[in-house]
Amino acid sequence: MGLGPLDTVSLADARNKARDCRILLDRGIDPIEVRREKRSQEALEKARAISFSECAKSYIKAHGAKWRNEKHAGQWESTIKTYAEPVIGSLAVQDIDTALVLKVLEPIWNEKNETATRLRSRVESVLDWATARGYRTGDNPARWRGHLSKLLPAIKKRLRVKNHPALPYSEIGSFIQSLRTQEGTAARALEFAILTAARTNEVTGSSREEFDLNKGIWTIPASRMKSGREHRVPLSPRALQIIKGQGNGDYIFPGQKEGKPLSNMAMLTLLKRMGRRDITVHGFRSSFRDWSAETTAYPREVCEMALAHVISNHAEAAYRRGDLFEKRRRMMRDWEKYCEQVSKAGKTVVPIKQGAA
Repeated sequence: MGLGPLDTVSLADARNKARDCRILLDRGIDPIEVRREKRSQEALEKARAISFSECAKSYIKAHGAKWRNEKHAGQWESTIKTYAEPVIGSLAVQDIDTALVLKVLEPIWNEKNETATRLRSRVESVLDWATARGYRTGDNPARWRGHLSKLLPAIKKRLRVKNHPALPYSEIGSFIQSLRTQEGTAARALEFAILTAARTNEVTGSSREEFDLNKGIWTIPASRMKSGREHRVPLSPRALQIIKGQGNGDYIFPGQKEGKPLSNMAMLTLLKRMGRRDITVHGFRSSFRDWSAETTAYPREVCEMALAHVISNHAEAAYRRGDLFEKRRRMMRDWEKYCEQVSKAGKTVVPIKQGAA
């Protein structure tokens, strides 16, 4: 058994080491095995010294492929970098305990509860991954049930709900007229979003290959949908006209940078420029939903399908095979007609119940 190199181990040290080894042998313990075990333990401790930031990066890299889009991965990185890394980023993942997790969450728990809730879940996932890889042991200090749920104040779900300011549907006609006086891609994108009741990112990210102009159908792939399922949108005549007038680039609504789509903020900026800081782009989906519920006879499921809402009733969802497309086509044409109607007083004409399905 070697006791170390001559240039670093003195004769006295070598004698002491030899004596310790003989003592172990007298006890029936192999000193070589003891040394191997010690080195293995030191190597394990060194491996466990990996920082939380390194674990987070490895987790995102390992799981990013299964996430819906790059935006989701970006949100992961952003929340971790903004709120977690300043507190625990450089610390060894094995040293992160409940007190440190609370130090990350408590400053934003009440004011930014939605963000804090997602952050907690993400920290928990990273720590679970680290445990599975052998970088830490013990319970997860970021777990909610039976742990942080006892330490952090519960936020009522109703307080988390944030309604998007919406334009009353009775004013939609006059707004559309004003919108058509605006120039630029953002104005056309906003009108298209209103006529299709689509979400902002669904409109801005739309590519030419998603459209069948002959059939008047816009097919949004599952990868771009909030529900994670493909969604077909029937195009009204005016919506189809907007698409046909949007050049020949890859994106229907291109941004200022070549090869990039219109910014998600472009339409909101347009609203501010029009002096309409009181409403949001997403709010037009509410305008559409209110119109369909209060002025038409279309069934609820047709309206919900038009908004690409997921059916919350699992039993109903299991039996729903179609997407009520033809009924939705009639409804979107009625919606366009409604958006075109403006009285001399500048207010939208409210028609008698229409759209019997």
